[in-house]
Amino acid sequence: MRYKPFIAILALAAFCAAFIGAQDKQDALEKYGSGQFDDAVKICLAELDAQNAGTMDKNMDSYAVLGWSLLKLKRYDEAVKYGELGRQISKLDPRIIEILGEAKFYNGKTAESLKLFQEYIGVAPEGARIDTVYYFIGEIYIMQGSFNLADIAMTTAIYHNPNNANWWARTGYAREMAKNYQTALDAYNQCLKLNPQQGDAQRGKDRVSAKLKGQ
Repeated sequence: MRYKPFIAILALAAFCAAFIGAQDKQDALEKYGSGQFDDAVKICLAELDAQNAGTMDKNMDSYAVLGWSLLKLKRYDEAVKYGELGRQISKLDPRIIEILGEAKFYNGKTAESLKLFQEYIGVAPEGARIDTVYYFIGEIYIMQGSFNLADIAMTTAIYHNPNNANWWARTGYAREMAKNYQTALDAYNQCLKLNPQQGDAQRGKDRVSAKLKGQ
């Protein structure tokens, strides 16, 4: 019976440690959500140190919030580094796949980026970042001059997120480059409906309107 107080103290200590760990993860996400990306990075790196030391269970949330924060800070090399470390733990975590795809896109490694985004679609076809994934795929196809494929990708992006004016403008551009002038005009008009000050869309609308009048 004399051991019961000691056991209770151990149980309380374990509960407090778990609670503190949960608070740390929550704080990292809260820091990210409030735009305090440097603080989120520091918290996540501390969590990863604890995980590597064996004092904290492996948790993909730390890698995900870290990756998102590094992307916001435009620290793309680090986002790749920690994304690849995260993949060693969970190869199919869609959050890490998308982070790597985005980081490699901004690093100019568009072929690798495209493969990662395509992998994301296979793993999480209804994932939280599916709209962004299709947008980046569309941008890559525009860079490659594959404008019909870009149109398909951009159209899918705006299907998932129809209120993004800039994506409508890029959809219009892909269609214009594919010489689909009427549908390009439709996309530019939708962009301007959402944001009348979008200059690229207005210039695109003027160009395709002239093309259509000349047909």
